[in-house]
Amino acid sequence: MSKPIYVLGTGLSHDGSSCLLKDGEIVVAIEKERVSRIKHDGGNDTLTVQYCLDAAGITLNDISLVVQCSNFEKDEIEKHLYKGNRLFNKDCNIPFVTISHHLAHAYSAIGTSPFDECGVMVIDGCGSFYHQCDDLAGALIPAHVNSQPGLYGEKDSYYFFDGKNLNPVYKDFSIINYNQKAGQVYLPTSNHSIGGLYSMASNYCFGDFDDAGKLMGLAPYGIKDFYTEKLFILKDENIWVDEDVMHKHFTKPVDFLNHPFKENFQYFANIAKWVQDETERAILYIFKSRLALQPHKNICYAGGVALNAVANTKIIQEIGIENLYIEPAAGDNGLAIGCAFYGWMSVLQKEKVKHTESTFLGKVYSDNEILKAINKRDSKVIYTQENNVSEKVVEYLLQGKTIAWFQQGAEFGPRALGRRSILADPRNAEIQLHINSTIKFREDFRPFAPSVLLDDKDEYFELGLESPYMILIDKIKDEWKGKMPGIVHVDGTCRVQTVKDKTEPFYKLLQEWKKKTGISVLLNTSFNKKGMPIVETPAEALDFFYSCNLDVLVLNGFIVTK
Repeated sequence: MSKPIYVLGTGLSHDGSSCLLKDGEIVVAIEKERVSRIKHDGGNDTLTVQYCLDAAGITLNDISLVVQCSNFEKDEIEKHLYKGNRLFNKDCNIPFVTISHHLAHAYSAIGTSPFDECGVMVIDGCGSFYHQCDDLAGALIPAHVNSQPGLYGEKDSYYFFDGKNLNPVYKDFSIINYNQKAGQVYLPTSNHSIGGLYSMASNYCFGDFDDAGKLMGLAPYGIKDFYTEKLFILKDENIWVDEDVMHKHFTKPVDFLNHPFKENFQYFANIAKWVQDETERAILYIFKSRLALQPHKNICYAGGVALNAVANTKIIQEIGIENLYIEPAAGDNGLAIGCAFYGWMSVLQKEKVKHTESTFLGKVYSDNEILKAINKRDSKVIYTQENNVSEKVVEYLLQGKTIAWFQQGAEFGPRALGRRSILADPRNAEIQLHINSTIKFREDFRPFAPSVLLDDKDEYFELGLESPYMILIDKIKDEWKGKMPGIVHVDGTCRVQTVKDKTEPFYKLLQEWKKKTGISVLLNTSFNKKGMPIVETPAEALDFFYSCNLDVLVLNGFIVTK
């Protein structure tokens, strides 16, 4: 028997992560924030690399190749090793390859997609600097790039994957301006990127560049066309932020400085609506322009902007792509996955191995590990071990209880898809307020997603899109809006997850719920609270359970109550 080939991919950006392939298939992958417990944590990858090695039962000596990616200069990796010593460094004997940002995003989509060949779109805030890019040869690059001195960062890239090689078709860059005026709003990345503008608006509304998802949730409360000026200039197949318009409107009135967000809710909602609408307009323009150069029925999509579920649905409705695959970990957490697949397919020249479509890439926790976590607690834990967890959980749901649902290995990416979820009855009109205020401790305008059996999606939703990764939206049909108020946003939309894997405990729970209620939809939100990464371990699940108003905790086959 031949020795397995292990390739380790690691992302050293914000939202850092590591991913381990064995003979071309993902064995395990983990985001740094899940183990450090610091939201959006990145840089040094010691924690994530060690997690992957331990989960696979191997050591560094078993690794054949390491591929890494950062949004910093390449020489900075050796200069300061990212906040401390790494498990491996420049003196180790493992072959190392460093690749540029958009290239890693592209390979994360290629490696996990179902396509043999495809176009690949990457749109984000800022990738690698022009002089650091490994994928310039053969690409069309607009004339404005390098037209003036300064650093230029990737803002969108389009590629064609022919089944073996990834060929760049078009790459656009924007100059990065580090000389901001005091008190002026600014783009945290490249001056004219879609992701940069969205992050700026997130910071303007909430004080955090990383609250893009919250901004998308706020937008439906805004008044359409309250602002009519165009934030983006669309011209000659490229986009620019209109900085005059941006600076004109993104200046908070003085009296806002001492007043909380809630007192000026409609103002910020109108801003969010404007930015969302303009973002959709810019994204659609990029897709139309790039696909005109290299059309294909199969398109992959990655980069942080690809997490915008509202825009993603517009792409499907208006661009006419036959098959669109959006990488579930489209943000920088997916860079490690792309690095690993680049190592396998490009460096080692191995054929792509068909991906399982699963995002459940975390370490599986055994019953013994769960019992150990239970027994370690200072106070007595009330629990039972059930042969049929689904039946018992449905009983609790029918009583109006909220369920913390922890099963096996965690999801990779920002969405809870039935392994680390908080679940509730969507028919309860008060459930949104209850979970937001007493469990997740977050803003009351933020909506919750529905999870539905795939075969039943057309019963409840107008478009009936297959959406296994909760990365598209749909409108709930009129006859169901009043029956499931817990999962309906203010504009009648939902960010839907369709569930089809019949071997999954979550699928079985939805089946049991349908048997008892006649509906196959549950409210599903991530197992965390505001500012906290999704729980990873049984001990973290127990800690969170006892810190809030959750009623029931399910740990594989164990049911914990208060």
